[in-house]
Amino acid sequence: MQYITKSKDSDCIFCTKPKQDNDRINLILHRGKNNFIILNAYPYNPGHLMVVFYRHISNLEDLSNEEAKEHFELIQKSVALLKNTIHPSGFNVGLNIGKVAGAGVDGHIHTHIVPRWQGDVNFMPVLGETRVISEGLDITYDKFKDAFNP
Repeated sequence: MQYITKSKDSDCIFCTKPKQDNDRINLILHRGKNNFIILNAYPYNPGHLMVVFYRHISNLEDLSNEEAKEHFELIQKSVALLKNTIHPSGFNVGLNIGKVAGAGVDGHIHTHIVPRWQGDVNFMPVLGETRVISEGLDITYDKFKDAFNP
């Protein structure tokens, strides 16, 4: 409900959050040179991460080789982190490019890493149009942050 009822800012959250000096509040888990890893504040499943370019960019073909290489390396790092901390059975990894493709933040491409478990979709999304997340974001953030920085 928080996502549905909150006011929609015109500023790009993926541009403003990394400029701020409060990674915990902004759920930024890791900062690379060209990309950062952030915990999704409105996750599809517990542990839903995103790898985001610092540069506000909407086309894959406009990425530099350095940006693209680091992006994929951080996807690998995210999958490894999730495997080691919350032990999912599988993953959905992907990009939604453009509003019609489902991009919630249109114009700033990013990759979703969604951990999956057998039977993780139940009657709640079908009947109640909502998902139940069993762990608070602050607890998940601390667990993942500790795993990134042992």
